[in-house]
Amino acid sequence: MGTPREDVRRLGGAAHARRAAFKTEYLDFERGIRVGHLEPEERITRLIKARLRERHGIDFICDRWGRGVYWQWICWVPAPNRRAKPLSAGRNFGSVKFFASIEREERVFQAGMQLERAPTAPGPDDWQIKVERDWDWHVLRAALKKPEFPRVCARLLREGFRIDAGAHPEPARFTRANWDPRKLARRLDGLGPRDWGVLQLYFPMTAAEVAATSGNDLIDAIAAVYEELIPAMNLCMYAPCLAAEKAAVAAPRSKR
Repeated sequence: MGTPREDVRRLGGAAHARRAAFKTEYLDFERGIRVGHLEPEERITRLIKARLRERHGIDFICDRWGRGVYWQWICWVPAPNRRAKPLSAGRNFGSVKFFASIEREERVFQAGMQLERAPTAPGPDDWQIKVERDWDWHVLRAALKKPEFPRVCARLLREGFRIDAGAHPEPARFTRANWDPRKLARRLDGLGPRDWGVLQLYFPMTAAEVAATSGNDLIDAIAAVYEELIPAMNLCMYAPCLAAEKAAVAAPRSKR
């Protein structure tokens, strides 16, 4: 398999067996990701969830930020990992997830993985959610101190991925040029008690790249991005549950 950007550009390449009806114009760089007033086979929420369930053999919980016809951010949370949490099984915040969003100022479509850290001491006017001991954020912090997770990140950054990490809404950006896992760890260590922390490891697609891609090929490209993120996702989970290898497909038996 090539890099995600090669998958984006490989129009007319290997097609998925079940054709969807998603159109690239549903990614509107002014309004967001269109999900309303569409048929099920046109909705990115349904299409990606079906791909992930088939690939990993588990359920995924779809969540979003936005309302109405256009949403700004959509995620798919691996359900077994969330259910395994003794304190936080009822919320998506504590779990790593696949996400897709549109950065309207940069005019970039993002597909990747995301983790959050709620404040440790929210103020009286803040959203009253606190980070718990079983959040995947703590697994991420531990993974940064070991060699495997930084090595996976370095490989992905060489392929064109980015990392945005730190205090929301102004995290620091890491690319291949400035990658340093120690600086990333220090950025996460520096979060204040009232800060919302975030880490997004994602592949950016420009508006021009999206426009040059068919809807079906764009769904294939998003799936390719998520495929490359499997090792990083599992290293950040309280209860790793993504299938590292694709299930073998049995060859059809010949008729006699």
